[in-house]
Amino acid sequence: MDIGYLTNSLVHHGVKDIDKIVEWSLKHGFQHLEIGPNIPFEHLEKVVLEGQVKITALTYCRNFLSENPEIAKGHRLELISRIQKAGELGIPTVVTSTGISMIAEGDKYDSYDAIRPKPEYSLDKVEGFFEEMVALAEKCNVKIAFENCPLMGNIAISPELLSRLFERLDSPNVGLTYDPSHLIWQFIDPYSPIKEFGNRIFHVHAKDTEIDEERLKRVGFLTDYSWWRYRLPGHGALDWRKFISELLEAGYDGVVSIEHEDPIWGGNLEKTKEGLLIAKGYLEKLPGLVKV
Repeated sequence: MDIGYLTNSLVHHGVKDIDKIVEWSLKHGFQHLEIGPNIPFEHLEKVVLEGQVKITALTYCRNFLSENPEIAKGHRLELISRIQKAGELGIPTVVTSTGISMIAEGDKYDSYDAIRPKPEYSLDKVEGFFEEMVALAEKCNVKIAFENCPLMGNIAISPELLSRLFERLDSPNVGLTYDPSHLIWQFIDPYSPIKEFGNRIFHVHAKDTEIDEERLKRVGFLTDYSWWRYRLPGHGALDWRKFISELLEAGYDGVVSIEHEDPIWGGNLEKTKEGLLIAKGYLEKLPGLVKV
């Protein structure tokens, strides 16, 4: 496996110049980049041709089923453009979400859905939209990797829903960006799904989650999200040795991409960069992760 990172953490502090990102990455031993949605496309071809770093994925996670038709249309066009661009540049993977419908349809919704419509109610709409996206991905020789994050307009959030989604979108070009941090705060086992979806795991996010047990006892899991927070690898609840071991056993040999959203190592650019390096240093010490 190789270690990379998602550029969003630097973009959040105003760094959108891909040349500066590449320069910093090479200086600190990063040779794999996952490109977030705010890096201009026109600069990526130069990076690919120079070959100093490898772009492992383009990421665009939005609600493609937004109740606002103009917003939904805009997001869909952006996803199409990323699949096409990935194909043109030989970038293997597009990381995305499914979209989720928040509008009641017919008599599907009942009183128990008042907090949030059940994600499964969006399956038909997701299938309808992504049949077209999958056909395009197959044509462009690109893999679509749904990230299992519940916070961005997405139903690909649990092993149950992922299995149903993969049944409907049965293509070798459809798989998963596996992020254990999202499973932890949903109280889903972050290890066993690796065996179930081994050959569907196209990309991996390195991010941990810290649970504040005392806060959870007071607010429960419906009041707010104050009882958990994302952390750098090794600073949360995940057993990273076990996680990497499960990936190796499942045959995963791709990139482990650091998604830095740790508030302790954020707030400004220098601290964010330091956080990326702390994460990299921690991951490099895990048995079997770094290729030798």
